[in-house]
Amino acid sequence: MASLRSLLALIVLSIPLVISSLFILVKAALRVLGWQLLRTSDARRAQLLSTIPNCTVTAREALIFGFFHPFCHAGGGGERVLWTAIRATQARYPTAVCAVYTGDHDVDRQSMLDRVKTRFNIPLDPSRILFVYISHRSLVAPELYPHFTLLMQSLGSIPLVWSAFKHLVPDVFIDTMGYPFTYPFTKHLFGSKVPVGAYVHYPTISTDMLSALPASDTSFRMRVKKTYWQAFAGLYSSCGSSVDVAMANSSWTAKHIRDLWPAHKEKTQVLFPPCSVAEIEAATDPLAPRKPHILSIAQFRPEKRLDLIIRAFALFRERLQESDPLKEDARLILLGSVRDDADSKRVYELRLLAHELGVKDKVDFVLNSPWSVVLTHLASSALGVNAMWNEHFGIGVVEYLAAGLGAVVHNSGGPKEDIVGWDGGGEGTIGWCVDGLEGFAEGFRKGLGMVGSKGEGEWRVGIRKRAMRFGESTFEKGWVDGVEALVDNVRVRRRYF
Repeated sequence: MASLRSLLALIVLSIPLVISSLFILVKAALRVLGWQLLRTSDARRAQLLSTIPNCTVTAREALIFGFFHPFCHAGGGGERVLWTAIRATQARYPTAVCAVYTGDHDVDRQSMLDRVKTRFNIPLDPSRILFVYISHRSLVAPELYPHFTLLMQSLGSIPLVWSAFKHLVPDVFIDTMGYPFTYPFTKHLFGSKVPVGAYVHYPTISTDMLSALPASDTSFRMRVKKTYWQAFAGLYSSCGSSVDVAMANSSWTAKHIRDLWPAHKEKTQVLFPPCSVAEIEAATDPLAPRKPHILSIAQFRPEKRLDLIIRAFALFRERLQESDPLKEDARLILLGSVRDDADSKRVYELRLLAHELGVKDKVDFVLNSPWSVVLTHLASSALGVNAMWNEHFGIGVVEYLAAGLGAVVHNSGGPKEDIVGWDGGGEGTIGWCVDGLEGFAEGFRKGLGMVGSKGEGEWRVGIRKRAMRFGESTFEKGWVDGVEALVDNVRVRRRYF
């Protein structure tokens, strides 16, 4: 019996050693794989560059920036960041070739570039843009994982980035979508040879999520959930140490990144997303008469809470007197892109909701529209709305302000801290920061009540001034500052071996 206890004790004591040994072996195996990828990198670079029409940059002189953005054709605010960042990178580095790692296999190169032009009106140099089509994108789809979704999606990003590097190893790797497990994976493969940048739209897990778990719930299921989230937060925190340059899209995001990534506590840069402020100002007139239309610019995703907006609009109309002209004239316009079948289904469900609430004839769905149509609605509408809880920033909200629209936004996240609520603007000066169905309905009443009022023009001019600090030029300058820090760490590869 004594010998059995000794054996068990030896086994228990050896477990940490075995785990440490396995970890060392995995790190060594990854470094060998990275070494092999770098060895064959020159030939692959030359071959891929030869596929770009009219490309005059040679493989030897090219500075390749790898942008990890598996859903680059989506057409939302994240994609505006991607393409504006690429434009700024191309302008700063004449030999820069921007490789976009994408999983949009059903979209060809020209269609991608056409979408950038029609959706965002962002001019690019196509002779220095490379689309690298990667495999396994379905592994990051949330619907694939009914349980432990955050962890499984993050693990699923590793085969994606491995697929990317098998095609092309960049000089600089930049994640613009938010896949944190790719950072340590890249570092374990290539060490300091490939610096890692991260533009964080939204922390994968936040301190708000952790604090939202009810302390009073002591059930086994809740204990498991708390343990899982805390463990995942620890993993997420460790990923930050593999990032060389971190940029956050809002004060709210930066606060959480600084809390969760100790390595970037003092150096996370707040870089507001690019917004077409100058272009919108040129296309709209704050003093022109406005229709009593409420405009929502948002993708048809669940977290945008478009159902709440429809319900609030129905409640607002229900409370109007029959003799009030707004009863007939007020409209809700839901403008956004539809990415896939799930989004199409969501649009159908929202149409059904509008029908059930008796406002189907007062709600317009404007889908996958070119930028010119967006500008038309910004020029004619009176009010903008964003109902997302803890929206990380809110590019659409800035677009409202640039066009002179008041904004009704949820009292949280970037719209509260950086845009509408910043410097006391959330009490009617710029718009309204509200909560719940009643809050949004009341915000609609106050906002549309400004239409035709004596001070409307002066109010809209003041709103437009608030948008000035979110222009594309401000983003591009900050982006170049961050990229320069990455390039300073690059040992430009002529030949490693």
